[in-house]
Amino acid sequence: MEKNKTGKYLKYAIGEIVLVVIGILIALQINNWNERRKDFAQEQLILMQLQREYISNLNQLDEKILMRNEGLVACNILLNQIDNPQLVNADEFYKSIWQIVRDPTFDPIMNDIIGSEKMRLIQNQELVGLLSNWSSEVYQVQELELEYQKFRSEILVPCIIRLGVVRNVNDVLWKDGYTPTEALDKKYNYKFNINPTKKKLDLNKVVADVELEGIVSMVITFNQMTNIQSQSLRERIKKILSIIENQIEKK
Repeated sequence: MEKNKTGKYLKYAIGEIVLVVIGILIALQINNWNERRKDFAQEQLILMQLQREYISNLNQLDEKILMRNEGLVACNILLNQIDNPQLVNADEFYKSIWQIVRDPTFDPIMNDIIGSEKMRLIQNQELVGLLSNWSSEVYQVQELELEYQKFRSEILVPCIIRLGVVRNVNDVLWKDGYTPTEALDKKYNYKFNINPTKKKLDLNKVVADVELEGIVSMVITFNQMTNIQSQSLRERIKKILSIIENQIEKK
């Protein structure tokens, strides 16, 4: 009888242990499910934040590419007038000078997600890789922009000042109204009266300046090289946005 009782107690104890273990496993499973649900919700918020930021980055990059393309068109106009001084058109010349004096620079939104603990929440590893390389790829564009800034401030602008056309350039820019390509609000058109210089200015001598010709050709190279890098960066942004779009849960 004692042996029978011991056997019953042993079975009962084992059953209790099994139930406790099952209860613990279920609790752990529920806890893990809750954690995964929280992580997923956090990931969705991060992805939506990244989506907004990279759409903004894409719009800004497209704006800078457009500015450089406008500069390339201006360079062709200037070289045509330099090669054919009989075709010199003052307004076209001054407008084109302004186009190459501009300094388009890409300044993307840099968030606090890349390189942080939040990165572990992003499940798509291709996206993680693209985000991790983002800063170095942006730098490749900005490095060229910095070179152009130096060229512009140390060579281009001093040449334009020496040629005596700066006042006329600004007069033509503002007299009929101007809305900068990079303006935050493009509905405004700004007008100012500067009036052209009263000093004697021979535009044929200006277009004959050999330094100006060399500078215009260098501007073409700077703009082309920077736009080549910018186009590659643009493809990265589009890839990032495409992955994010696929990862965001549709409501």
